[in-house]
Amino acid sequence: MFDVMNQMIQSSWRKDLLKNLQGNILEVGVGTGANLSYYPSNVHVTGIDFSPKMLMKAYEKIDKAEVKVVLREMDAQDMDFPDNTFDAVVSTYVFCSIPNPVKGFKEIRRVVKPEGKIVMLEHMRSENVVAGKILDLMNPLTVRIVGANVNRKTIENIEKAGLRIEQQKYLMTSIMRKIIISPNK
Repeated sequence: MFDVMNQMIQSSWRKDLLKNLQGNILEVGVGTGANLSYYPSNVHVTGIDFSPKMLMKAYEKIDKAEVKVVLREMDAQDMDFPDNTFDAVVSTYVFCSIPNPVKGFKEIRRVVKPEGKIVMLEHMRSENVVAGKILDLMNPLTVRIVGANVNRKTIENIEKAGLRIEQQKYLMTSIMRKIIISPNK
């Protein structure tokens, strides 16, 4: 039951995040392709992931997507795209596992057009003092088991990379958020 509810919630978050995108889109950490069916039909999506196994799963979902999709194996911290290539960059549940998140954000800033935008769904360290300390204690275990940091200070990392947060919506307390970012400080 919990898994069904979780899928329904995440589905609505994904739809909301992607519904107004236009143009040439980069999805960083495309993973298994969970977002591919939610993109508007008028966009072109380039999805990158460092994991060939994840990309194989994403390839299986391309036929169901209503958009043109190209998948590439690539590290978000060191992309080989030219500067100012994409109208928008998407990331969902990615920056908990990028080894150097500030470097990843700087790369995104480099490849998105100056008038473009960055849209994210991300979980991060709670702003609640007690919950934040609990996440800090849990983090070594979650990193070891699933490779995800549950205590990342993502907002600080975004700002350190020279990006500006335009909108932030709490989806599940301060831990889960929808974030709209401008590449210009």
